[in-house]
Amino acid sequence: MKPLDSSVTVAGIDIGGSRKGCHLVILRGREVVSSINSHDPEHLASQCNDYGAEVIGIDSPCCWGAPEHGRRAERALAKERIFCFATPTRERAETNRSGFYGWMFNGERVYQALAVTHPLLTEERYLGGRVCFETFPHAITCAMLGTDVASAKRKRLQRRALLEDVGIDTRLLKSTDALDAALCALTAEYLWLGQTKAYGDADGGHIFVPAP
Repeated sequence: MKPLDSSVTVAGIDIGGSRKGCHLVILRGREVVSSINSHDPEHLASQCNDYGAEVIGIDSPCCWGAPEHGRRAERALAKERIFCFATPTRERAETNRSGFYGWMFNGERVYQALAVTHPLLTEERYLGGRVCFETFPHAITCAMLGTDVASAKRKRLQRRALLEDVGIDTRLLKSTDALDAALCALTAEYLWLGQTKAYGDADGGHIFVPAP
């Protein structure tokens, strides 16, 4: 499944915890023009702006869960047998002593750093302009290969193959995090082309996956 030819510049950000940091991949058409790791949300935002990224896919929740109800997007994905982490309320995440939710707070800071230049897409359809949106690699893989084929055990091979199938040279993508960021960027291109499916609602945030 190949997207339409385009030369649009898009970006994907894989969000990590305090030790790993975040990985940013910027695509211009089929070319990887930047692949970096950074712990600084402002630096990530400036790189996206410097390269002229129109749309940015982010592998992190764009909204915290509601008390007792969580997020509609995550419930909808679960109904289609697509696993994702359940996003807690912000208060619950703050009181968690394990530090597990640190990456979600990092994601929150990235969304905040992009808010002025790339506001969060709150509609189900992209109508133009610079925006950011939520997506994540497992859901992308399920959308493109099917839930029965997508495998966590084979994710590195499958995700690299998905990128190469659309003509992206993956030699600069040295880690799984870089591959994941590139998949988020590819989904940003699908969004720009009007070829995505949205889960969720404006209140709890949408999660977008390719629908080529």
